[in-house]
Amino acid sequence: MFHTVRVALVLALLWLLLSGHYTPLLLSLGALSVLLVSIISRRMDLADHETFALQFGMALPGYWLWLGKEIVKANLDVVRHILAPRLSLSPTLAGIPASQRTELARVIFANSITLTPGTIALEVHPGRIEVHALTRAGAEDLLGGEMDRRVRALEGPRQAQA
Repeated sequence: MFHTVRVALVLALLWLLLSGHYTPLLLSLGALSVLLVSIISRRMDLADHETFALQFGMALPGYWLWLGKEIVKANLDVVRHILAPRLSLSPTLAGIPASQRTELARVIFANSITLTPGTIALEVHPGRIEVHALTRAGAEDLLGGEMDRRVRALEGPRQAQA
């Protein structure tokens, strides 16, 4: 039940922030839609059993800031290759180790790779993500494991297994 309430609160806050309209009619329609989505997700057992992004807590904003910095750096690198054609491109396919425990964390990792200019996640497998990189250096950055480590840290400490 706690997860359903968290989903409803996040949806309500998101709706209020994105709507920008606070008339009684629109507020009641927003509340109705949040209630309906919360009920449907509860009946589908999504709110209690699916991995929910709020479990990442306070680590997520820090990750977003780090990812934003990496996206800017990658953008500058791609622009440098465009403006200086003498820099050779070296398109590379690489299997990047993915040490995340949950599907959601692997999806976050793959999406983070794709958001970073010059790289794109092609296939996600348990333990590995196939990536196309514009340059060999871009693939080597991913093979270094910093992004993998940061996404894994979002999952929190490993639970003791019985």
